[in-house]
Amino acid sequence: MVTNVDLEQMVDTSDAWIKERTGIAQRHIADAETSTSTLGAEALRKACKQAGMEPDDLDLIVLATSTPDTMFPSTACWVQKRLGISGMPAFDVAAGCTGWLYALEVAVSLLGDKHRRIGVIGAEVMSKVVDWTDRSTCVLFGDGAGAAVIGPSERDVGLLASNWGADGNLAPILYQPAGGTRMPASAETVAARLHSVHMEGNAVFKHAVTAMAAAGRKAIADSGLSVEQIDLLIPHQANVRIMNACRERLHVPEYKMYSVVDRYGNMSAATIPVALHDAREEGRLVPGNVVAMAAFGTGLTWAGAVLRL
Repeated sequence: MVTNVDLEQMVDTSDAWIKERTGIAQRHIADAETSTSTLGAEALRKACKQAGMEPDDLDLIVLATSTPDTMFPSTACWVQKRLGISGMPAFDVAAGCTGWLYALEVAVSLLGDKHRRIGVIGAEVMSKVVDWTDRSTCVLFGDGAGAAVIGPSERDVGLLASNWGADGNLAPILYQPAGGTRMPASAETVAARLHSVHMEGNAVFKHAVTAMAAAGRKAIADSGLSVEQIDLLIPHQANVRIMNACRERLHVPEYKMYSVVDRYGNMSAATIPVALHDAREEGRLVPGNVVAMAAFGTGLTWAGAVLRL
């Protein structure tokens, strides 16, 4: 665990500034041996146990991440290897912080006779793509993973409505410049720290709030429910200012917004599934409750969803 006080010893920042601007107090950082598939496999293992099944019973695995173990194969395949399973298709979805909602959208669309039990994972080790000398970004991110097992239901529960979208024209405001085919790895790219997060903070804030609120508003409207019928709002846990701006635009009372950003930081694709887990563990989500989710991410991508437990 790395606290803001720890970061004060590393870069020119302060605990008070980080809390005021982001709401983050601490974040969990993976050790050198831990990769994205390490965290993703453990999250999926726990989700399968809660569902009363074994990982080998899954018909499909969809994993959302921006920090894959390798460029190829997919991190979902590395998860299979870690779990000692095979046979079911496994692939990654790359949509940044929107990733888990994108993965959920894909998984739901594939539900049917061939795929009745689907593992949907959001997993990130952001600490390994962060420039720890850049005080504007290194304070924001943390590592983690969350997973769910989804399947068809004959009851009025599950995903009531969802939407997704992207605007590739905004790709340059949040990306990792080097490491792909546009700018292959070289001694020069490493020296220039081009393999870490590049973010234009003000532009991201502006577009994030607009996109995330619009996605959340559409999901609630499409669900046929009113805002008053939403029991909990879980926005992407980027920072409290973005989260509150989204909440206000959706006209959701402050007490209905659930946040874990103070203890985990921005875990990108893992934030929403981890928040869902923690909310349920704390009794904030119980059977019959309705939760609205909204996210934005690199791309620029966005998504919204409404779920009834």
